[in-house]
Amino acid sequence: MGRLLRALACLALVLVSPFADAEEFERLFDGRTMRVDYFHTGGKGVEIVAIDQVVNDGPWPGSRTRLVDTTNYGEFMFEVIDVASGKVVYSRGFSSIFGEWVTTPESKGEHRTFHESLRFPWPKANVKVVLRKRGEDRQSFVDVWSTTIDPNSRFVNAATLTLAPKVWAVHEGGPPATNVDLALIAEGYAADDMKKFRADAKRLTDALFSVEPFKSRKGDFNVWAIESVSGTSGVHQPRSNQPRRTPVSAVYNAFDSERYILTFDNKAMRDVAAAAPYEFVEILVNEEQYGGGGIYNFQATTCVDSGFTEYVFVHEFGHHFAALADEYYTSDVAYETGKAEHREPWEPNITAMHDPAKLKWKDLVAEGTALPTPWPKEEFEKRSAETQKIRRELRDKGAPEAEIDELFRKERVWNTKMLGTGPHAAKVGAFEGAGYEAKGLYRPQADCMMFTRDDVGFCKVCSRAIEMVIDQYSK
Repeated sequence: MGRLLRALACLALVLVSPFADAEEFERLFDGRTMRVDYFHTGGKGVEIVAIDQVVNDGPWPGSRTRLVDTTNYGEFMFEVIDVASGKVVYSRGFSSIFGEWVTTPESKGEHRTFHESLRFPWPKANVKVVLRKRGEDRQSFVDVWSTTIDPNSRFVNAATLTLAPKVWAVHEGGPPATNVDLALIAEGYAADDMKKFRADAKRLTDALFSVEPFKSRKGDFNVWAIESVSGTSGVHQPRSNQPRRTPVSAVYNAFDSERYILTFDNKAMRDVAAAAPYEFVEILVNEEQYGGGGIYNFQATTCVDSGFTEYVFVHEFGHHFAALADEYYTSDVAYETGKAEHREPWEPNITAMHDPAKLKWKDLVAEGTALPTPWPKEEFEKRSAETQKIRRELRDKGAPEAEIDELFRKERVWNTKMLGTGPHAAKVGAFEGAGYEAKGLYRPQADCMMFTRDDVGFCKVCSRAIEMVIDQYSK
């Protein structure tokens, strides 16, 4: 019996091991990137996935040894299974606009379709691709869709994309296969703006590597700038009546939130990004209005000329890179909030803490720290409500962006002082108020750049999650 159990354990390890060697990679894959594009439709209780195309997305930039995702991050995940052996040869977790949209009221009464992509090393033999999503318990995954792909099929487009915007290295730490590759896409930059884009890309890359743990792990990154040229400066702003068409169609007011910038044109973004080696993408939006967005393993965006651009760039990259949840809860959001009960979130930096003894970051909590952890919550909420009211009034009257920046600066001074003092200010605990919910969800520390715009960097829990993802791509 002991031999049988050991044999079964060894078989399980073979089937799901996150590690491979160069020889195994060469046996399974040919060095190109396969991109599977599909349409994700939902609403009114319906969910349909339909394939669009399978294309060659350029040389494979990723790890040759860490092929199976062990982070358990993402609203969705996909597996690539070698048909002949039944072995999972690649997997990744990710989130999507569809996953956010189904949490909005609109999804209860309307249907919408979103374009999505899965990227993985080009297989030499037939593979089965399985798309999965979080189940009701928010921890496990259930199958949504699958398809079998023959890489030699006439329905697979193996041609190299001829679109070729200029690409240059902002920072090079090493070969793409052993480094994290981040692509910065110019959006809303006319031809005459490219000198500005180069300066913006350098400035924001420097901002990223000024914050830990990115600062200490700078050598594990490559950053590439992609000079996609727009016909005019700026991007589409529906609320400001400034219509524009740009290369990847980034737009303010996603889900009708004035500060939320996304591109809904996934295919255009992927085609532009393919000009560089990349695993992660941040779109630099040539605008001064405060705004940005970040979706895990999909996209991040930031305005480039706000007084808080550097903060927005790093904060949104935290979402996109390490699946970090927003820890704030007093700002207006498009999602349905105020639930009486919360399932345990999958995100690494927020918790419902149904059992304090099993707190997901319990190992970082000092002995004797109260759970939940006391903090001046009512005082913070009162001040935040006042700030949000003034912000809405400034937006409604079309105030200059400088007035919004000044409001945020005053808020930062007050928040930093209030959250940075007191007996639990620097401790890891469980502070109620997180993930857009005032009650029932908790964050790890009183302050963090996922909670406020304060100049405090990432908390210990967020930092650990970031390092875990760096290791996934750089070793």
